Amino acid sequence: MIRHETLNPPPHIYPINEWKIIETSFFPRFLAQTETIFSIGNGYLGMRGAFEEGRPVFQNGTYINGFHEVWPIVYGEDAFGFAKTGQTMLNVVDTKTIRLFVDDEPFSLPDASLMLFERTLDMRAGTLDRKILWETPSGKQVFIESRRMVSFENRHLAAISYQVTVLNAEAPVVISSEVSGNQPNQVGKEDPRQARGVGGDPLIPQFHDGSGYRIFLGQKTRRSRMTLGCGVDHVIETECPFTFKTDCGEDFGKTVFSIDAQPGKPIHIVKYIAYHTSRSAPAKELCERTEWTLERAMKHGFEDLAAGQRRYLDDFWARSDVQVEEDPSFNRRPRGEVQQTLRWNLFQILQAVGRAEGAGVPAKGLTGQTYEGHYFWDTEIYLLPFLIYTAPHLARNLLRFRHSMLDAARERARDLNQKGAMFPWRTINGEEASAYYAAGTAQYHINADIIYALKKYTEVTGDRSLLFQEGAEMLVETARLWADLGFYSDRKDGRFCIHEVTGPDEYNTVVNNNTYTNLLARENLWYAARTVRRMQEENPDHYAVLVHKTGLNPEEAEEWQRAADHMYIPLDEKMGIHPQDDEFLDKEFWDLKTIPKEKFPLLIHFHPLVIYRHQVIKQADVVLALFLLGHGFSSETKKRNFDYYDPLTTGDSSLSACIQAIVAAEVGDSEKAMKYARYALLMDLADIGGNVRDGVHIASMGGTWMVAVYGFAGMRDYNGKITFDPRLPARAKRLRFPLEIRGQSLEVEINHEKAIYLLKKGSELEIIHQGEKIRLRKGEPVSRDIKPLSFQTPVEESGRQPAEKSTG
Repeated sequence: MIRHETLNPPPHIYPINEWKIIETSFFPRFLAQTETIFSIGNGYLGMRGAFEEGRPVFQNGTYINGFHEVWPIVYGEDAFGFAKTGQTMLNVVDTKTIRLFVDDEPFSLPDASLMLFERTLDMRAGTLDRKILWETPSGKQVFIESRRMVSFENRHLAAISYQVTVLNAEAPVVISSEVSGNQPNQVGKEDPRQARGVGGDPLIPQFHDGSGYRIFLGQKTRRSRMTLGCGVDHVIETECPFTFKTDCGEDFGKTVFSIDAQPGKPIHIVKYIAYHTSRSAPAKELCERTEWTLERAMKHGFEDLAAGQRRYLDDFWARSDVQVEEDPSFNRRPRGEVQQTLRWNLFQILQAVGRAEGAGVPAKGLTGQTYEGHYFWDTEIYLLPFLIYTAPHLARNLLRFRHSMLDAARERARDLNQKGAMFPWRTINGEEASAYYAAGTAQYHINADIIYALKKYTEVTGDRSLLFQEGAEMLVETARLWADLGFYSDRKDGRFCIHEVTGPDEYNTVVNNNTYTNLLARENLWYAARTVRRMQEENPDHYAVLVHKTGLNPEEAEEWQRAADHMYIPLDEKMGIHPQDDEFLDKEFWDLKTIPKEKFPLLIHFHPLVIYRHQVIKQADVVLALFLLGHGFSSETKKRNFDYYDPLTTGDSSLSACIQAIVAAEVGDSEKAMKYARYALLMDLADIGGNVRDGVHIASMGGTWMVAVYGFAGMRDYNGKITFDPRLPARAKRLRFPLEIRGQSLEVEINHEKAIYLLKKGSELEIIHQGEKIRLRKGEPVSRDIKPLSFQTPVEESGRQPAEKSTG
């Protein structure tokens, strides 16, 4: 898994703090990585952790979720149904820059004599703070304090508090607060995961104005015709004499404060920043909206903004915090590292999704342009479990956003000559943007992934309104696609087969009967059939609306049921494992130990055909199915499959380690469980993937929560039944976390001897602890001994067979 030099930050520069990421020295070696690590955002607006001075910089990125340009995908050889239009989230107007000059000499980090440097990402305050003591060549000591935040309470607002104090002398001080449009966008040349670049200047100036302390820029994208309004305003507080001047052009603006600094007298500037975007409103109108946002912020002040940020985060941590107490006898890693890293991962998820209303979650959040800012299946499989149990309203928003793409998904199915709807593999605006169909469009499983998440949301929250309104429509159209895509094969004893698809593993593409796809498609079909029947019987009004929207014929549900009941699931009875697909076991074995570490990831060092010829796996595929649908597999089957596929898995995808950790824990391989858990946990802070400079791995971060809850606490929620079979690793003394289940709040605490369950809000909740049913009542903690490792009994619905028995 680790095949390159990891970050391994020096502890004297990056000390462990359970609630903060702290940097105590300017360390240019980690410049690119720390721009990502110190990013701040709220799900709508994100800013990389570049320095206020604007230099040095790797990528001075500012991103707005969903604000994108489109561009024609050019194929050397085109074909019917190929995706036509690429989409790239843009690097928008930079407003972070505040340049400082003392005695007309610029403050420049690489050249400055620093007596103090400390930068802190405070995960309880939701701020990026910095303290610097700079000694100029003439011996003047300048104390610089800054605090940057992107507001959670007001999604359009950010602010920077910037204070300068010349401690020991008088000095002329100039502070230039700048706004700069048409920022460079990432252009990937060798790594296919990076943004391709949109070419030229994708943003056309539409409006600009500068007066007083205010600057406004309005822009429009060339092709997607989206508009943006950006505005800044300032407050200055000082006893020192000063003047100011504001200049503004169509692509750049600045307010320059010239101050006669006096010893020990602070110069405090607050820079308020607002962004608004639209698909239809003129840029000038958006600039007017930014003015309203700025006026409201100026009225309440920075401290009020900071207080609101803390309130928001207090609520988030009360619902989401996973507390880990480490055993000090295991001292190979710094104490507190696990807790710090886990909280940073959860904090980054919040920064990616907190205020992402009407949008999805980019694979890198709002910390970089890699993967073009696209939304993938990551959201439904890796992020939604965390959100369903801690912030169900955010999970609901994301599922409703998927539903908003349904018309485009119907159209995409027509492009593929299929019935129903086909959701895009990667997208921003709902249209398919993957130019490589084999590892993109062919991943039909995204339909079933969305429905899997919808089912989990409905069962855990008890919210049927989403299911009956938006969800049922998605169920009908995805089931129609599966019924049309598959066929009954005489060669498979009349079983329902699905050919020419790609599963989660992108190193084996366009295959027949991918086990993961067939299993998830079967769940999709079963759930669709059951839901429409229930609506017809119990909710005839909702059913009538559904029929009106979709033209549903009652006979379709019978067709879906039959296809699901006859689904072909590959099984090698001799080996006792599920082949990843029909041909996988016939491929040549490739000993990964013989591949030099510099040749990983394989996708950027080997032609796809070389990879496709071998039994080599980019990420968990069958093993992921063992976790998601574990109630259909015996414990022995899980272990045999895990033992076979694990050595074949490269870990070239950040999505793999967390799943491998969960299943390793379940099958009793505690050593591998801990190894993979650590990889998942440190994916970004230790730069396990070697590319944190390009942004965080949001899905892997969701996976760290799943490792704690599903892996080490042993929770399962098949068909809405909440069960626990704890398997705490030796290096942890205690694990505690909250869950929200059907509107009730449950706190779970686990050590090596006991599990304690406390219903903190609600009246009554039934759970299962290692096979024992427990009825919890509010305020009455229930403690149970933890037996040695046990395998949970599969929970199967009446009439279903385990997966390993359902082949033809």
